[in-house]
Amino acid sequence: MGFLSRTYLTIYNWTVFIGWAQVLYLAVKTLIESGHEHVYDAVEKPLQLAQSAAFLEILHGLTGLVRSPITATLPQIGSRLYVTWGILYSFPEVRTHILVSSLVISWGITEVIRYSFFGTKEAFGSAPSFLLWLRYSAFLLLYPTGISSEVGLIYIALPYMKVSEKYCIRMPNKWNSSFDYFSAAIAILGLYIPGSPFLYSYMLGQRKKALSKTKRE
Repeated sequence: MGFLSRTYLTIYNWTVFIGWAQVLYLAVKTLIESGHEHVYDAVEKPLQLAQSAAFLEILHGLTGLVRSPITATLPQIGSRLYVTWGILYSFPEVRTHILVSSLVISWGITEVIRYSFFGTKEAFGSAPSFLLWLRYSAFLLLYPTGISSEVGLIYIALPYMKVSEKYCIRMPNKWNSSFDYFSAAIAILGLYIPGSPFLYSYMLGQRKKALSKTKRE
């Protein structure tokens, strides 16, 4: 990897790290001081910015800037963007639910670890062993809590989708086509059934390779 690519990835990872650190700090602080009902309002803007920045990681994979397979990157980032914008932003009724707190804290811890790991690795060529262990072990707990929160919030938003018909396209129209956001959400929930075990298995495989390599060294 060239100097410019490494410099870009270092800046990218540490910039997004700062965003997620802010999200995590605000979430925990607000949860303790004001309760889960106020967590979303406290983290909304930094959450949207930090999560939306992850779209670049799809481009990183497509262009070969990083080695992460797009088959693993796309569903993970896609689902998070959908929950961030298609659920939390679009349906204010779900923002005060306690699952928002578990979602944001799970995402926050995961991403603070991940971006600090890759930021350190890009900047110095390697990361400390404790950070490597956290990168490939914290997900064992945080992935299930994060995924469960995502699924729960989509499910909770379903009645509001159906009543509001937000983002729906009804016929007749000039495009001669229709779209039902409620049905799309049901389909997305269905994708979590094969998608979640696939991504979890992928991470388990990555963990085995990364930690076994460390032991050999």
